[in-house]
Amino acid sequence: MGLQKQGAAGNLCHTQSSLKTGGRELPLSHDILMRVEKPARYTGGEVNAVIKDLSQVEVRFAFCFPDIYEIGMSHLGMKILYGAFNRVPYFWCERVFAPWVDMERLMVENHIPLYALESGNPVRDFDFIGFTLQYELSYTNVLRMLELSGVPLRSADRTDLHNIVVGGGPCACNPEPLADFFDLFFLGDGEEVDLEVMELYRQCKKEGKGKPEFLRRASRIEGVYVPSLYDVAYNPDGTVQCYTPKDGAPATVKKRVVLDMDSAYYPDSFPVPMIEVVHSRIPEEILRGCIRGCRFCQAGFLYRPFREKSMETIDSQCRALCASTGYDEISLSSLSSSDYSCLNELIDTLHRWTEPEKVSLSLPSLRVDGFSPELMERIHSVRKSGLTFAPEAGSQRMRDVINKNVTEEELLHTVDVAFSEGWTRIKLYFMIGLPTETMEDVLAILELGKKVVDTFYQNKDKPKGKAVEVSLSAAAFVPKPFTPFQWFGQDTMDELQKKQRALKGNVRSKRVNVSYHGAQTSFLEAVFARGDRRLCAVMEKAMEMGLHFDGWDDCFDFSKWMEAFAACGLDPAFYANRERGADEVFPWDHLDYGIRKGFLREECEKAYQAVTTPNCREQCAGCGAACYGGGLCVAKR
Repeated sequence: MGLQKQGAAGNLCHTQSSLKTGGRELPLSHDILMRVEKPARYTGGEVNAVIKDLSQVEVRFAFCFPDIYEIGMSHLGMKILYGAFNRVPYFWCERVFAPWVDMERLMVENHIPLYALESGNPVRDFDFIGFTLQYELSYTNVLRMLELSGVPLRSADRTDLHNIVVGGGPCACNPEPLADFFDLFFLGDGEEVDLEVMELYRQCKKEGKGKPEFLRRASRIEGVYVPSLYDVAYNPDGTVQCYTPKDGAPATVKKRVVLDMDSAYYPDSFPVPMIEVVHSRIPEEILRGCIRGCRFCQAGFLYRPFREKSMETIDSQCRALCASTGYDEISLSSLSSSDYSCLNELIDTLHRWTEPEKVSLSLPSLRVDGFSPELMERIHSVRKSGLTFAPEAGSQRMRDVINKNVTEEELLHTVDVAFSEGWTRIKLYFMIGLPTETMEDVLAILELGKKVVDTFYQNKDKPKGKAVEVSLSAAAFVPKPFTPFQWFGQDTMDELQKKQRALKGNVRSKRVNVSYHGAQTSFLEAVFARGDRRLCAVMEKAMEMGLHFDGWDDCFDFSKWMEAFAACGLDPAFYANRERGADEVFPWDHLDYGIRKGFLREECEKAYQAVTTPNCREQCAGCGAACYGGGLCVAKR
């Protein structure tokens, strides 16, 4: 059976009970669509959407993104897995997004269940209900989407081999605050392990096996964590004592890694949204992992070892995606694009056809020390609207603490080159509340912003007749699992707000503006990033109180969250603000991401001494990622 790629939405035919679009029947009327802010969020029918004959499908997977359509449709992971699943003839992966509050209200009033965009079928009809977990403050959206689907929230209440709720993504590295709701989690790269679990499910269905047997078998697949197969015990002080596996589950669950990026699946097409989304462009992943070892950065450790695609693979994938989507911008995506070993040659290769076809290249995630004049010449097609860099800290001492390995001189040289090439707007990202930070370190952020302004006016080749704009954005630091700062207690909200006021109140240049993220949302993020299984009760209580879309200012209600914690008898500060003991058992210690806990502790001690560690290309630090037998770890040897 071949795939059908659905074209544009076609004619909308209003019936009394449903909407017909592109040959599909959606469970909502034209009248309802006309009452919501962006109807195209809910219709599907995009170019390259995959439609299959249900009679030929054996396993259905609802890929749920716990945020609105515009954010989910910009997510690379969904594009990869959507294509990987759908190229198997008897699997059908469909997309589901969280309805915004206007649509959600109408769905509840009209008894419309949450449905998938491709078929229009209710989510409760699917074998798998899969969530990508990108951000802790989307957890209540996960529960709300299950509730809108009519699916029992708790895994224990879903007893049949149906509606298997699964999760993956970076937040799966500590899934304990969601453990009671999910049947299993995928750890690490999902391109292979997800398909293996779906094949196992297909086999269990044919053999007439029940859900318990399916979960037992799934737990033996590398990269699969089944939380119901682990009992957790707590010490009298509330810390975790131990995790005990049962029914043959492994004592430690090891993440899955796809080592060969050239042979790994990558889509040659993906659904093209009919409305503007966050990133309306082609994302081309050029590498996975990071060589840098910034001590605050969870992704930099979770995605080790460092692996690159070849230029030939990148070139062919970009050509295919341009042809199938019609986009005229390619984003060379990674955690640090300037660390691609042959970046200049790669851009030259792509320019051979992108320039004649007027396709522009963008390079997100550029480092200050990777922005050279030679690179400038190669990305002249990039709009001069603005450049973004992340020094992360204002003082050199703090940059050494976090192992940023970037100097003030490098930053000022980089912006000086940028000003000579015509840029006039610079955005700099920082964090406040970092380990050992003082108020002097905080105010150094403003001083660095002022030096960038001075560099512009001292530059003889700066654009004539234009003024410089320097934006300083300060996020509150959140200590995350599997980083050297996982032992560190987050600053209290009072401490963070004091630092935020100091930043706002001491700006001395009209060319510098300061913004910052709320201390309350950062506090909750830390609670659920570092939390244990007892937080499931809080999560469920919060959802009962109507809390969701917590990452959106329109919906966030901190006082209700505090009521939910109080109702469950838990102190959120225990999770966010408490410094952890050196030998404490973490809620994620039974999950193995290839990074030795001893190495992370060594890096933590070096941070307190403001001692840096060289990047992976300069010297192997023995983090443990070499256990996977590939990537830069092996190439260095």
